[in-house]
Amino acid sequence: METYKYDLHVHTKEGSACGQATGAEMAEAAARRGYAGLVITDHFFNGNTTASPELPWAEKVQLLEQGYLHAKQRGEQLGLDVFFGWEFGYSGSDFLTYGLDTQWLLAHPDVHRLPLYDYLQLVRAEGGMTIHAHPFREAWYVHVMRLVPELEDAVEIYNTSHQDPAYNERAAWYADTYGLTGVSGSDAHQQEALKGGILLPHPVHSIRELMAAIRNKEMTGLCTGTGVQRLDK
Repeated sequence: METYKYDLHVHTKEGSACGQATGAEMAEAAARRGYAGLVITDHFFNGNTTASPELPWAEKVQLLEQGYLHAKQRGEQLGLDVFFGWEFGYSGSDFLTYGLDTQWLLAHPDVHRLPLYDYLQLVRAEGGMTIHAHPFREAWYVHVMRLVPELEDAVEIYNTSHQDPAYNERAAWYADTYGLTGVSGSDAHQQEALKGGILLPHPVHSIRELMAAIRNKEMTGLCTGTGVQRLDK
């Protein structure tokens, strides 16, 4: 059966201060590696963003969108679907956010200042979805591991940038324990790191279609970084 691979967690140097490749370069690498699409999830304004805190809100939003726009433009030339999202950070806890656009952001200035629980409630109320990225990562900047299963739509059980497999194993345990959907993302900051993603039995051409596929658990496999975990239906 033909499958279509989508990376759910990709950074660019336009929006993420730790990014090492442009959106266009990430799109080119994804096309070479057989992806059907990817979601650009640059760090939000409470994370490692390129947007200076002194900038007006509208300019911050414009900067956040640049990597996505460049990836989308190149993706259209290559037959690669590119979708917009961001990675909301809260003192070391990170949530990929889908389904809300720049117009929504412009109408919600300083949304990055919300407490985590309030943010997750707002995103859900506004029709968006969140994926808890690398919930059990251990790093110098992670002081507290926060779990909010009642407001998470999915859990990244494979973050293929992790060097310690225990982080993914614990995430899989968490998703299974709370009945949450498990997904995979590269968390790629450079082209070589594009190794994660989900496999679908059909293509999707919008972020809403991708969200529906995740919510309906239509995945046939998850990329592990070294292979594919096939999902029984």
